Amino acid sequence: MPTFEQYQGAQEPAWCPGCGNFPILRTLKEALVELGVEPHQLVVVSGIGQAGKLPHYLRCNTFNGLHGRTLPVATGIKLANHEALVLAVAGDGDAYGEGGNHLLHAIRRNIGVKLFVHNNQVYGLTKGQASPTSEEGMVTKAQPLGVLSEPLNPLALAVALDASFVARGFAGDGEFLKELMKQALQHRGFALLDILQPCVTFNKLNTYKWYRQRVYRLGPEHDPTDRAAAFQLALKWGERIPTGVIFRNDRPPMQERLSVLKEAPLLKQPFSLEEALRAVEEFY
Repeated sequence: MPTFEQYQGAQEPAWCPGCGNFPILRTLKEALVELGVEPHQLVVVSGIGQAGKLPHYLRCNTFNGLHGRTLPVATGIKLANHEALVLAVAGDGDAYGEGGNHLLHAIRRNIGVKLFVHNNQVYGLTKGQASPTSEEGMVTKAQPLGVLSEPLNPLALAVALDASFVARGFAGDGEFLKELMKQALQHRGFALLDILQPCVTFNKLNTYKWYRQRVYRLGPEHDPTDRAAAFQLALKWGERIPTGVIFRNDRPPMQERLSVLKEAPLLKQPFSLEEALRAVEEFY
């Protein structure tokens, strides 16, 4: 069985004191240990941003790439070795802004990648300009007159696209967040876990206090397989913000629908350089 200490990375976190990324990192380690996932079985992929630093602070297989390009890399890794647990981590700007197009198609393909979005409703690494999820009217250094665009609703978008796992957690509710992480990590298909994460430096609106006055855990009365009800729930925001599994279905994931992957993961299948060269020559 893995231990918490085995996941300890060599670097010290470079986040602001009190940042919501700290409890997310700790909770992720706890979830992995409780699931019995060994560090060598896990691949964590990230792009650019404060959330993108998370793989630096873990001891496992990691890939730190370009801003907004987390999901293409994670998809390639999952297709090369679908036996690996592939986790993509991104901020709200990375996942919903620069990487929004990739999110749409990852949902459509239902590739078995888990996407954990650190949603602090601001660009924290680049000093606090508005992100796709910033509240309308929110004043930032780059938006002195307030944000003019309506915020993106990632959960409603995911449910509308029939994503096979859609959930929301809160960095300030570690025990519940851990259970959501474990469910997402065990899901066969694509899983989106949107994590409300206060930015203590640049977002003075959506604070820990602000969230604690609003977030609540979904109870057993909610049926996550009811897509219409899930969509209505995903639209709720403001005075009451639901957390938990919003929507779930059993669509077969992409890696199970590709016949070439049924024999074995690609990296375990025989490879012939001669055959590859012959295939290339056919294009000339």
